[in-house]
Amino acid sequence: MTRILKQNSLESEAIYIFREVVAQFENPVLLFSGGKDSITLVRLAQKAFYPARIPFPLMHIDTGHNFPETIEFRDRLVEELGLQLIVRNVQDDIDNGKSIEEKGKYSSRNALQTNTLLDAIEEFKFDACIGGARRDEEKARAKERIFSVRNDFGEWDEKNQRPEVFDMLNGRIDIGQNMRVFPISNWTELDVWSYIEAEGIEIPSIYYAHQREIFERDGLLWSASEYVYREEDEKTEIRTVRFRTVGDMSCTAAVESKADSIERVVQEIRESSISERGARIDDKRSEAAMETRKQQGYF
Repeated sequence: MTRILKQNSLESEAIYIFREVVAQFENPVLLFSGGKDSITLVRLAQKAFYPARIPFPLMHIDTGHNFPETIEFRDRLVEELGLQLIVRNVQDDIDNGKSIEEKGKYSSRNALQTNTLLDAIEEFKFDACIGGARRDEEKARAKERIFSVRNDFGEWDEKNQRPEVFDMLNGRIDIGQNMRVFPISNWTELDVWSYIEAEGIEIPSIYYAHQREIFERDGLLWSASEYVYREEDEKTEIRTVRFRTVGDMSCTAAVESKADSIERVVQEIRESSISERGARIDDKRSEAAMETRKQQGYF
């Protein structure tokens, strides 16, 4: 009963935030990756504006190195719900020299999404970008507000955050500024999975245990793909794994698992002592890796 009451409270808060976004901003967009958090945002937005359609587009900043299962799910979901999807590609910025491809063992395109995102915000004049960040993901997330201001360069100043008393969300921005909005900021990973279970929400198959060709590096299991750098002595094998988080293939590791249903996934998360971000190599580049990227304009 306590869990149900908590889910209802979190859902109500998120719906309230969605409605405040539409009330206070002229041109919002939902940042959509095809991962569990952004899928949860879509369900919450549906509830917030039912029986009308979601009144803003979805936008995916595509690294070009995404899991195929995620892209297939993204396209099918958008078609089924009749939503508008905007896609902007990191590869285009690499081709025109605006971003430089990383090389070597820990190379990734994840950070390169920043330039592409900022250009897309300017292109479409979005004044609010809705994202699926949660405060339990990574310590830099906990410094943000639900309405998190970015300056006219897309930069985040963690020392210049507005007070945020519940039900007093300040959406006032100056010309050139935009807002990042996090409706599930107060949710945990377990809250998201429990909500997916309760709502019967479909998610990409890679979140469930499946057999995949992987190789091991630094104690983590990486997908054997042309997009993931692999040295000659790093041999591949078939293992039963699943992914707790979905990002660029080159920075997202799998975990060994037998959780092949939503019920077993929820139980596994309950028993886990390791954060889902433990499988994201881009967070391990420095103590303040996420905070630095956010200051530069990252999600």
